[in-house]
Amino acid sequence: MSVNKEKEQLVAHLKGGEAFASLEDFIDKIPFEKLGERPHNLPYSFYELFYHIAFAQKDILEYVTSQNYKTSKWPDDYWPAKTSPKSVEDWEKLKNEYFEDRGKFESFLLDPKTDLNLPVKNSENHSLLREILLVIEHTAYHTGQMLIILRLLGLYK
Repeated sequence: MSVNKEKEQLVAHLKGGEAFASLEDFIDKIPFEKLGERPHNLPYSFYELFYHIAFAQKDILEYVTSQNYKTSKWPDDYWPAKTSPKSVEDWEKLKNEYFEDRGKFESFLLDPKTDLNLPVKNSENHSLLREILLVIEHTAYHTGQMLIILRLLGLYK
C-alpha cells in the first residue's frame, strides 16, 4: 500500500463515519437549550464532551505543527468551566473552529513532505502516526458518549 493511500485512510478515520459516527451526522441534532443537560446523572453534557474533543484536537494539532507549542494544563484546560456555551454564537464558533482545525490536520497529514513515522516537532518519541491515531481514538470514544446523550434526550435513534 502506498503512503498516500495510508494517509487517505487515516483522514477518512479522522473524519469519522468509518468505525464511528461522523460528527457532521449528528452535531446539529441537539437544540441549543439542551447542550448543557447531563441526563441520567452523567458527569458531562453534550457541550462539555464536544468542547473536550475540540480542545484535544487543537492541542495535538499545535503539538505536531507549532514551534511555539505550550503544554496545556490537565484537566483544567481540556474541559470547559460551564456545562453549556454562553451563547449560540459561542457554540457556532466552537463548531467552526473544530472543523477548521480538522481540515488543517487533514492538509498537514496529506502533505507529501509530511512523514508519518518521524518524530513530531515537539517530541523526540512521538510520531505523527501516533498523534493522529490518538486524535482518532479520542474522538471516537467521546463521539459514542455524545450519541448516548442524544439518545437519552430522545434526539437520536
